[in-house]
Amino acid sequence: METNVGTPDRLVRLVLGAVIGLVGLAALGGLLELTSVIGVAAVVVGLVLVGTALTRTCLVYSLLGVDTCGRRS
Repeated sequence: METNVGTPDRLVRLVLGAVIGLVGLAALGGLLELTSVIGVAAVVVGLVLVGTALTRTCLVYSLLGVDTCGRRS
């Protein structure tokens, strides 16, 4: 697949994915008063964000025709 996630977008995804994932893990570990469903959902969202940042490919962007890369790599 062609990359469609640019560098600024990638950095935002990495940071937000890590933060959301950690919040989810904290909820699952009982450190935050959130339900386990919210904790699992947060971990999954965090993993998806980090995964799309690492692969530089976003399926939703592909479906919508969005490309945040400045130039093709």
